[in-house]
Amino acid sequence: MDDGTGFVTDNALSYGDALPESGALLGLDLGTKTIGVATCDAGWRYATAGKTIARSKFTRDCAALRAIVTDRSIKGAVIGLPRNMDGTEGPRAQASRAYAKNLAKALELPVLLWDERWSTSSAEAAMIGQDMSRAKRAEKIDSHAAAVILQGAIDALAGGGF
Repeated sequence: MDDGTGFVTDNALSYGDALPESGALLGLDLGTKTIGVATCDAGWRYATAGKTIARSKFTRDCAALRAIVTDRSIKGAVIGLPRNMDGTEGPRAQASRAYAKNLAKALELPVLLWDERWSTSSAEAAMIGQDMSRAKRAEKIDSHAAAVILQGAIDALAGGGF
């Protein structure tokens, strides 16, 4: 897996092959100002929203993420890939791919790029359903979107629905 270049794919099947049988995963929603963070249990059943990290230089972002990876014994990461509604990729998707490649190398973890279309609106709808205030939603939207992204990926991994 670690050949010094990192392992990044948008194919869940090859990602699943790069992972151990179980182990906690990290979900990330990359924004321009923040990174939403989520984690899942070692059995890949439930994604849980974590914290939101203020974006900074990559080395600072990486240090904050490395602390989570170490603390939670993370075995892989899932990063939201912002595709356009027609499925094409623009500059934000290219930036996410570059970030994923750098993160995979720095953390020595396999990284899956997962389509994040509708993740933020889905997260917001769930928080509205929980009667969460507008201010609280604004504070937590990125980490909840990361949980939606991660949940989609672990459902595919655990169920084989690639």
